[in-house]
Amino acid sequence: MKSKIENVIRDLLDKRIIDLNEPDINMLKGTTEGIVYTLAENTVPKYVIKYDRPQEIEYVERFLQSCRNVSLLPEWLYTDPQKEFIVYSFITGTTHYNRGLKKDWMRTLVKEVLNHYEECHPEEAWGRLDQPRKSWHEFNKISVELAYRDLGDLLPEEDYFKVKSIIERISRSGEEKKYLLHGDTGVHNFVFNHRVLTGVIDPSLIIGPVIYDFTYAFCSSPDDLDIDTLLSSFSLLEHVSMGKLQLIDEVVVQLYTRLGICVRVHPQDLDGYLIAWEYWKSLVSS
Repeated sequence: MKSKIENVIRDLLDKRIIDLNEPDINMLKGTTEGIVYTLAENTVPKYVIKYDRPQEIEYVERFLQSCRNVSLLPEWLYTDPQKEFIVYSFITGTTHYNRGLKKDWMRTLVKEVLNHYEECHPEEAWGRLDQPRKSWHEFNKISVELAYRDLGDLLPEEDYFKVKSIIERISRSGEEKKYLLHGDTGVHNFVFNHRVLTGVIDPSLIIGPVIYDFTYAFCSSPDDLDIDTLLSSFSLLEHVSMGKLQLIDEVVVQLYTRLGICVRVHPQDLDGYLIAWEYWKSLVSS
């Protein structure tokens, strides 16, 4: 693989897609499907080359192309014609940690990313691009059912039925406009530098309403999960028109699915989320 990536880098240099004198190649991580390399010069990373399945490469390219003027997203530079890899700029910082106050990075996320999303064609299917759904209602319903399985007997059964009734209530408010969403706007994909949000990476594309990425980001860490933090950034959100009660409903659905993810992947955060769950349940209108 080393000789292959070296040949790719040489070709990118010849095409003047990247500009490096003595590139330092570093393999960041590997997955079952893909590999990510960073290219640095004088120990300073400048570019990312991501190998993945052609469909995944196509999705990343589509999102970065649709948001080319969004400064917090990596700059798209090149996609291999066979969709074997994609090249984009490196964003300096660390993900997840040293992130500062949620109200601050949520406001930055709204102003610099979410408000720049593009509306999709009405004929595009709801949900993840590789798992389309007939409606946003169906997407939410399946997400909650999956969370219910992960949660087991951690929460009372009545909580599950409460969330299901909220989904029905949300769906009665009418289908919202479709946007091309990042789909995984969590702190694990947010790059922070000196406690300031400086980048958003690794999209997992969804066709849905903007409120999804907003509440996903809000619920992606157990800190500051309170109504004041939520409203301080929601007031800046464009493309979304809903009252406070529906906004609370949206958060409760998202938080329930987050609890399911937490049990499966982030059990260390569970205690904080359970406290938040009781708080948000108390805010829901009957």
